[in-house]
Amino acid sequence: MHPKSIQNLVDKLAKLPSVGPKTAERLVFYLLKSKPENLSALAEAIIDLKNSITSCRLCHNFAVSDPCEICSDPRRDRKILCVVAKPQDIVTIEKTGVYSGLYYVLINNFNPLQGQDLNGLGIDELVAKIKSDGSSEIILALNPDMEGETATLYLTKVLKQFTGLKVTRLARGLPMGADLEYADEVTLANALAGRQNIK
Repeated sequence: MHPKSIQNLVDKLAKLPSVGPKTAERLVFYLLKSKPENLSALAEAIIDLKNSITSCRLCHNFAVSDPCEICSDPRRDRKILCVVAKPQDIVTIEKTGVYSGLYYVLINNFNPLQGQDLNGLGIDELVAKIKSDGSSEIILALNPDMEGETATLYLTKVLKQFTGLKVTRLARGLPMGADLEYADEVTLANALAGRQNIK
């Protein structure tokens, strides 16, 4: 049995994505062997992360300002909106250098297996944004897995209310079950270039 402070940190780290109890335990013992200044720097970085990062009210991306750098950039094409599942997907798409429109991050991840439904995705906000921006194209850049496909079908139905709105999705260069965050730039660039109409 670990001392209370060790077990407490193990329990906290084990709640992080992809970190189980054994990995959390290894991390805690690594931290125990680290220099005090390294631990202090890590703690300060975590506190700074929480204090300096906000959520953009226009696209829900994590940023240091509100609106974020992308939403406030006058060079971006405001008529094209790329809908993604999480902020990390924006970074991945931006690395391709081929997209110059705006983004919209769905507010919550849709996971029916965990009891989540489509109501919490921020669809009403998305519809309002499309109306206010006068969007001409919506790119549905969601992961090609069960959750992404279900959300894509639902969004396609919702977006039918807009006549003349082009609705596309990423081309099938991404394998089924893949996570957009881990796609390489070439595959993602090809998928963006070859996106197809779904409405």
